[in-house]
Amino acid sequence: MNNTQRHDFLQSAISKVYDLIVVGGGVTGCGIALDAASRGLKTLLVEKSDFASGTSSKSTKLIHGGLRYLKQLEFGLVRETGIERAVVHRLVPHLVHPEKMFLPIVDGGTFGKMSASLAISVYDFLANVEAVDQKETLSREEAIDLEPLVKSDFLSGGIVYSEYRTDDARLTIELMKKAAVLSCDCFNYMEMKNGLYDDEGKIIGVECYDVISDRLCQFTGTNVVSAAGPWVDGIRKEDGSFKGSKLFLTKGVHIVVDREKLNLNQSVYFDDFNGRMLFAIPRGKITYVGTTDTSYQEDLDRVVANAEDVEYILSAVNHYFDIVPLEIDDIQSTWAGLRPLIHQEGKSPTELSRKDEIFEAPSGLISIAGGKLTGYRKMAMRIVDLVLDKNPSFDQSISGTHEIKLGENEFEDYREVKFFIERFEIDVIAYGLEKYHGWYLITTYGKEVKKILNLMKEQKRESPEENLILAELQYGIAEESVWHPLDLLQRRTGRLYFDIESVQKYKTLVIDACANHFNADTKLIDKWKTEVDQALGDALAFKKGLA
Repeated sequence: MNNTQRHDFLQSAISKVYDLIVVGGGVTGCGIALDAASRGLKTLLVEKSDFASGTSSKSTKLIHGGLRYLKQLEFGLVRETGIERAVVHRLVPHLVHPEKMFLPIVDGGTFGKMSASLAISVYDFLANVEAVDQKETLSREEAIDLEPLVKSDFLSGGIVYSEYRTDDARLTIELMKKAAVLSCDCFNYMEMKNGLYDDEGKIIGVECYDVISDRLCQFTGTNVVSAAGPWVDGIRKEDGSFKGSKLFLTKGVHIVVDREKLNLNQSVYFDDFNGRMLFAIPRGKITYVGTTDTSYQEDLDRVVANAEDVEYILSAVNHYFDIVPLEIDDIQSTWAGLRPLIHQEGKSPTELSRKDEIFEAPSGLISIAGGKLTGYRKMAMRIVDLVLDKNPSFDQSISGTHEIKLGENEFEDYREVKFFIERFEIDVIAYGLEKYHGWYLITTYGKEVKKILNLMKEQKRESPEENLILAELQYGIAEESVWHPLDLLQRRTGRLYFDIESVQKYKTLVIDACANHFNADTKLIDKWKTEVDQALGDALAFKKGLA
């Protein structure tokens, strides 16, 4: 899309009266937009920055039920999200990958042998896990053979159980794209400034600032839902319905190291011996580890990992794994995100429920907060059900998102995904790329990889990697609402986290290509440079004393 196309698209949106306006372009907001559009509601989605720019690109990137929530007796939450794992995997298999999780049983750990076995048996039962994927209990010797990097001196056994790994930002983008296919109007860089109200104080729309065209826009709609994550309370304040914070924000930090520095055979759910569990997850050529869970009251728009966060994770890794101890300089990148949890008096961040909660204001504004990445579809369904209940004149259809596959030319199942990965790991070599790029392209774009490779052929650079990133940019602009270089480098590709060297190497190339496409002036180009450099700085802030 270019500026002229956005202008025309925007003019059309301003002239409509929507059934539902969704504020917030994270996984929850995009999930609501898809559900609403699929049920025939005339839907608008607005996001103040880029899609998935908040919490939905900074999670642990797992589709999981939350084993530790059993300790909090959250059986309903575990059951719902546990069952949803298989649903989301079926809907988008190239983004949601089966992941065997190894839980070592260690002396003095959070889980003992009996408690872990019982907990995961309950977990498998609640999540309706098929027999082939249910837990496998390992002896000490079997556990050592399975994952020799776990220190054997305190290891007494282990359990292997099933989870799923994802790319949270890509999942959010695919939800947005499918909603758009179903006629939802979707705008990133469209910041809600205030609500529009009738004479009785009922909300009838929103006024937004379009960052791209530098103008105010008014959109009207019968219903307005705020799915703004950590910013929900701010919108409630503007609405006049804020009666004290419903949210408790916690910060979660992850570190990224070269796979060779922590070369695990599979993902490990391990103990910090202080009451918390962490994940160590191999992904392509890196391994990432997290997460922390600390209260947060600082800038919502700039959340970074500080030295204390990083030192905690490094200490836990070095204590637990038999490796050359990781040091600060081994960390390639970090990310930090906020969890908008529902406040519960007297509970620590780790103890707070991950349930979602819906708030209805006297103005008619509906807000949703809390919840987990895995439960996005169920949260969306509850919101749209509520909207339909409030509007009897609407078609009272039921949600069918459990059958709406995401992506273009969707994969039949995960076996087909694996076939395509194996094929493209060979095919990309003809383009001068590495085998890794075959895996990367399929697990990022699915069958749309063919478009990327065709666009690569049109590029004129000598470097295959330069041609690849320019093709990704061209595709992102045309089909995924890329407006800023960072949209591509951070959220559409995950390069900032998983291949930060490529960001450092090709940032100028991407900025120049964006400037050429959008006919950007010097002021905008300087803004882009600042954004990319700030993102790089934030990913490495703990090293530079900036956090």
